[in-house]
Amino acid sequence: VYPVKSCRGISLAQAELTPRGLRHDREWMVVTPDGRFLNSRELPRLALIAPEIADHELRLQAPGTSRIAVTLADAGDGPSREVIVWGDTVLARDEGDAVAHWLSDFLRRSVRLVRFDRTLARPCNPEYAGDSGAHTYFADAYPILVIGAASLADLNARLSARGGFALPMNRFRPNVVLAGLPPYDEDHVATIIAGDVVLRCVKPCTRCQVTTTDQDSGNVGIEPLRTLAGYRMSERLGGVTFGMNAVVVGGAGAALAAGAAVDIEYAF
Repeated sequence: VYPVKSCRGISLAQAELTPRGLRHDREWMVVTPDGRFLNSRELPRLALIAPEIADHELRLQAPGTSRIAVTLADAGDGPSREVIVWGDTVLARDEGDAVAHWLSDFLRRSVRLVRFDRTLARPCNPEYAGDSGAHTYFADAYPILVIGAASLADLNARLSARGGFALPMNRFRPNVVLAGLPPYDEDHVATIIAGDVVLRCVKPCTRCQVTTTDQDSGNVGIEPLRTLAGYRMSERLGGVTFGMNAVVVGGAGAALAAGAAVDIEYAF
């Protein structure tokens, strides 16, 4: 789960599923003073900010700083304002001056922290999400990103053959990692079922420069996009793909646990 868009992820033993994805995923976002979203393509130092959710707070920590927190309680929601995430203009709540100053000092530019207005919905593209009614917070477009562990292993073998280094899964920022599938089989998965949880895979995920940012150092390179472009280019989608976007069609309120057995339905 990635509570703040483009900041570091939190690995969880289990997470509550909501209609918008895993609980608190991309519920917050760093924006310019006029409300435009920022990601680690523009500000690689975002990857160095580590969120934590505990004791009814969102806590942020970064190298060389003291920790700062904002409340999760509705009473802590600030004034409503319009913000822009990709092509969508949505309402969000400003989290106040203290965290804005903390972020601005660390990121070396003026920014604000906003929280999605949870009374509203940001619908997913019905061209892919169909009649599911899927919606999301500040994720790029869909609430869940699924990647097969074998796909990363195959990519790393290709990187090694080119004299490169293996990359960790956090370069790709998935919510759910599937073990036990052949490489890239997630491309053909229609439905993932884990107990009451039902996820529908709806669109391959096109990848951008964010994947070239080392999540531990904030340094930016050229891989994996250079290697992926050699065998994962989609003319239809206009970019390289790695992983599948998914929407929630069942099980909101249930827990999705690491190590859970899942049933897979394919759509060839």
